[in-house]
Amino acid sequence: MLHAGLEGEGRLTVTENDTAASVGSGSLRVFATPAMAALMEKTALDSVAPFLEEGATTVGTALDIRHIAATPVGMAVTCRSTLTAVENRRLVFSLSVSDEYGLIGEGTHERFIVEAAKFQRKAETKADRERNGK
Repeated sequence: MLHAGLEGEGRLTVTENDTAASVGSGSLRVFATPAMAALMEKTALDSVAPFLEEGATTVGTALDIRHIAATPVGMAVTCRSTLTAVENRRLVFSLSVSDEYGLIGEGTHERFIVEAAKFQRKAETKADRERNGK
């Protein structure tokens, strides 16, 4: 059952594909803010997935983060999430990301529980309308 206090953890080792230079968010070979954001969202998603009803998933709707310190290629990073609020289908998480030298990022993230197939159909209908001239 979903409840405030539920925790999750995600890890990755920074590769060239995760750098600001590679993703286009900067020119340096350091862990990119968009890559950190993706790790944060994935950690939150994975932490609640086992507790969802069959056919349900969560989608990210808000992300408020700070990237505090740089991490070079080859270094491991760990994200920790804590579910701080459950309000019907709305989930709120507190997140922190660290490398072996300490905190590199933190923030909050909001996700909503949705029926996966229905959500996907709605998105595809939108794409069909666009292709067919609305």
